[in-house]
Amino acid sequence: MIQFVEDQQLDFMKLFLKNSKDIVNQRLSVLRNKVPCIDSSWHYHSQFELLYVTKSSGIRFVGDSVASFHPGDLVLVGAYVPHLWRNDASFYDHKNEGNKQVETTVLKFKKEFISVETFERPEFIEIRELLDESKFGVSFGSEITEELHDTLAKIVKMPLANQSIHLMEILLKLARTNDKVRLSNTDMRQVVPHKTDKLDTVLKYISDNYTQNISLEDVSNLACMTPNSFCRFFKKMTNKSFVQFLNEVRIKKALRYLVHKEKSVSEICYLVGYNSINNFNKQFKLAMGSTPNEYRYYNMIGD
Repeated sequence: MIQFVEDQQLDFMKLFLKNSKDIVNQRLSVLRNKVPCIDSSWHYHSQFELLYVTKSSGIRFVGDSVASFHPGDLVLVGAYVPHLWRNDASFYDHKNEGNKQVETTVLKFKKEFISVETFERPEFIEIRELLDESKFGVSFGSEITEELHDTLAKIVKMPLANQSIHLMEILLKLARTNDKVRLSNTDMRQVVPHKTDKLDTVLKYISDNYTQNISLEDVSNLACMTPNSFCRFFKKMTNKSFVQFLNEVRIKKALRYLVHKEKSVSEICYLVGYNSINNFNKQFKLAMGSTPNEYRYYNMIGD
């Protein structure tokens, strides 16, 4: 049975094992979502997931990776890898509903969506290696994404047999392209469910309030933990310290401003939550290897 979900309303954030009775026995499901907060929670599941964004923007979390996403974003996430696509806060403002559109195509599939040992055969070694690499999450560049755009746009309404054939073709092209990068630095696959909403609450808070002054005490209280306990918990769950994680969110947001010339570096500094231009420059160089001005010079869009 093909699963086609459009305009599906989703609940909010919790790290858990997705095991929905609607999809758990399916080898392949294709969904189209048109509502903010692409994922219902910081979660993982037994299927591989290929997610293609045609409309909307925000922050995505895959394993220990934090990055901005935008139209054209195409990412393959391995089975049991925690992940979350979180729209910008403006997408949840009812006043902006007409201007903030969301559209994504999500393909979830088991490794045996064709047959149990398909990818163990030598002729499919390239796809097997790609699926193995997806335990870190893999992001694909604009060249291969544009090549696959029409297929990804049409696959939702195809019969299941056609979906399976086209998914094989998509995976083979993705396996052969050099236009891709690994996302997570470490293998963070979950082998047992973590029944906690503490991280979920903190991630939502950071995503919605990164422009404000967020202290360790703030998030520790939010998680109902002492600062020391929270630091250990956060490090275990994300493979990063809270401060490092918050800085990454802010820097990734700053990148989107820097590629345009409407705002000065000083304005961007305060827009993304820093209260010191020196600290902003320091954290930016640590994260990106260049100063904000240098990054803007080489990446600015427009005249």
